[in-house]
Amino acid sequence: MDYATLKILHLATIAISLGLFILRGLWMIAESPRLHARWARIVPHINDTVLLVSGISLAYTLRLSPLEHGWLAAKIVALLAYIMLGTMALKRGKTRGQRIAAWIAALLVFGYMVAVAVAHNPLPFMQ
Repeated sequence: MDYATLKILHLATIAISLGLFILRGLWMIAESPRLHARWARIVPHINDTVLLVSGISLAYTLRLSPLEHGWLAAKIVALLAYIMLGTMALKRGKTRGQRIAAWIAALLVFGYMVAVAVAHNPLPFMQ
């Protein structure tokens, strides 16, 4: 797959991932049974797998290493935080308040990852 196609795939899966996370978060807040629908538990994981594979493929294609590019390392660390917060928000949070706080924090981390990717800087708001 060429660079342009990989980038389009990566950007599309980012948009889908964010949209699904927002939707599932709103369902969590509303205590909707839709959150537990089979497709709502499976489709995000499929999309996020494609997102991760396309990101790794882009890094490989561009010969980017997180050991050499601090912004890429920052994105990886932020991704791990986003996954942990997302899990707390949608599954593991003990109270509704904890789940909502984790959801909001995850959205902030998502925004940070986008800013880092655009700026190629681990401190994108300090420019």
